[in-house]
Amino acid sequence: MANELTEQVAFGLAKIGAVLRTAQWRAGEQSGLTPTQIGILTTLYRLGPDRVQALAGQLGVTHATASDAVTALRGKGLVEKSPDPRDGRAVLVGLTESGRRAAQESGAYPPELLTAVARLRPEDQAGLRRSLTGIIRSLQESGLIEPQRLCVTCRFFRPNAHPGSDKPHHCAFVDAAFGDASLRLDCGDHEEADDADKARQWTRFLEAASD
Repeated sequence: MANELTEQVAFGLAKIGAVLRTAQWRAGEQSGLTPTQIGILTTLYRLGPDRVQALAGQLGVTHATASDAVTALRGKGLVEKSPDPRDGRAVLVGLTESGRRAAQESGAYPPELLTAVARLRPEDQAGLRRSLTGIIRSLQESGLIEPQRLCVTCRFFRPNAHPGSDKPHHCAFVDAAFGDASLRLDCGDHEEADDADKARQWTRFLEAASD
């Protein structure tokens, strides 16, 4: 049974989610696009070309829903398909120049939300980022959301590699130390670690909070 604090935090997250959904519908009304189509445009703008299945996972929709949205966006001249250089049998979806402009105009997040987050103290933003990492990881493990490209599930992540530092973690991909404020919730260079490594990384990550 959840305690009052847990329920209030969940209530707050739900309120923020409602703001995001409303903003998506408003943006869709102005642009003639559905929230899923806007989500695909903004995801491609942020991370670059990707497969339909990956886009579906990022947005938490079915492959069929993502495929239909991509077809509609192609019809509007906003996305295009090209062969995946890593696998000749696969196809990547990418933005056209018109698609890039549409993604910029639709905006991924309401400016009021960005302002609200920006008003937090840097240490509070870092703490929130760390907390969101744990929430998303837990939801991912529960199967409520598709796997996300989190630092804490990446094979390049070295949690608490520099204990006692303001940048305790290390990314082996770029060979650089970083702190909680730089934790990635969606990294284009992410490569999934195996289950045993992910478990060890999470334990080590939690240790960093108590150092």
